[in-house]
Amino acid sequence: MNLSATRTVQEYIDETPNWPDGTHTAEAPMTSMQWRIWMLATAGKFFEGLVVFMTGVALPLIVAEFHLDAAQKGMVSAATLFGILVGASALGGLADHFGRKAMFIAEMALFVAFLMLVTWSSSLLWLLIGLFGLGLALGCDYPTAHLVISESIPSNFRGRLVLAAFGFQAMGALAGTALGYIILRDDKSIADWRLMYAAAILPALLVVIARFSVPQSSHWLVARNRIPEAEREMVKLLVRRPQYPKEIKLRHSHDGTAKRPGFLSLFSKRHRRATILASVPWFLQDLSTYGIGIFTPIILASTIGKGLSGPPRDISEILFSDMQAAKGAAFLDVLLLAGMIAAVVMADKVGRIRLQIVGFVGCAAGLLLAAFSSYCSGSWKMTLIFAGFMIFNLMTNLGPNAMTYLIAGEVFPTSIRGMGAGFAASFAKIGAVLTAFLFPILLKDLGTATLLYGLVGASLLGAVVTWCFRIETKGVNLETLNY
Repeated sequence: MNLSATRTVQEYIDETPNWPDGTHTAEAPMTSMQWRIWMLATAGKFFEGLVVFMTGVALPLIVAEFHLDAAQKGMVSAATLFGILVGASALGGLADHFGRKAMFIAEMALFVAFLMLVTWSSSLLWLLIGLFGLGLALGCDYPTAHLVISESIPSNFRGRLVLAAFGFQAMGALAGTALGYIILRDDKSIADWRLMYAAAILPALLVVIARFSVPQSSHWLVARNRIPEAEREMVKLLVRRPQYPKEIKLRHSHDGTAKRPGFLSLFSKRHRRATILASVPWFLQDLSTYGIGIFTPIILASTIGKGLSGPPRDISEILFSDMQAAKGAAFLDVLLLAGMIAAVVMADKVGRIRLQIVGFVGCAAGLLLAAFSSYCSGSWKMTLIFAGFMIFNLMTNLGPNAMTYLIAGEVFPTSIRGMGAGFAASFAKIGAVLTAFLFPILLKDLGTATLLYGLVGASLLGAVVTWCFRIETKGVNLETLNY
């Protein structure tokens, strides 16, 4: 085949049209199919934020219904995150074997099935199985949704759209706490936590159906030298009026017939730097983000003095305290969304590495301010903890919470991208699981200030690791990534 007459997948996607005088447009125009892929990919991140952060509102009711002790409470908090840990590596890597589209559909179908199990669980065991299953599905979504987006859109605003999709996690967090509050206000029942999870079933089912309409990743097909299929899928991706390009001729992959790299290739000399950058800062970031995110209602309740530190007198006391904490958590979750909007605007201008480092330092500053609230009383106590959490929520989504996700899906070659991004997400969730399980216990034994000081150190360490192993992927064509 004449190579001069062929192009790569990304060259077709990145191509910009010419005006009659030969002037190039500034960016490649997005097709309706590319926008559809992006919108469907946002769903997984929205549901993750909804389910994980809603747990903070649902937890007091679950504790009351199943009469849980501190360890069992930690198991409920950690079950979904442990599922994400397992699912990101065990299922996320399957996108490299079965294709992006197959796993894109399967993960959401799995989510719906386990969401129904959680809603109608009759015992703590079934609840834990359901929550773990939700995590499996969401864990698979971490690498898969990223790949589906990044392998179908132009390079010069890949960061913006991947992060905009990831930003729906913050919208889900806000929706989860708001939904919890609305249900508690209108229903006032110990079983209200079931309604919170049930509310997501129908929307998730509609997403499953819609995902059947997206094309397979041509990047993935070309990597296997399935060129005719890749060309057909590219035609579906680039439907325009008037149609351009009229004919697609893709270049064969030089690696398409090579032996598929195994899991250990992530730790080879060639990929070790990328693996460390993608996974270690994400682990350190998740220690703080999930600890603060899940337990913000509990921390606020105990700090402000309306918590459930002692045995509740009755159900109405539990519901009232839970509603007050949910209101405060929802207010703070708005800052998550503000930080993500800033990240979307700045990622392709400032760069991933710089934002991640600045964000880590900002997180440390916010957590330190919140820790100082332990030495105050009255209005100063409330002011410091709210100010600290506001700074933390803003800076984590401006920096590490957004950038770690973005970097993990960009620093690996196509042949191991799903596996690498999946491992990074899985390794990160070790931190989330440890925090979710141990936080209720350590909060009781050590106090809020000691925990927050530990998270300050983790944030500063994240900034150091990011700098030492930095790989900047801003605007880089992933087919030509070199490090």
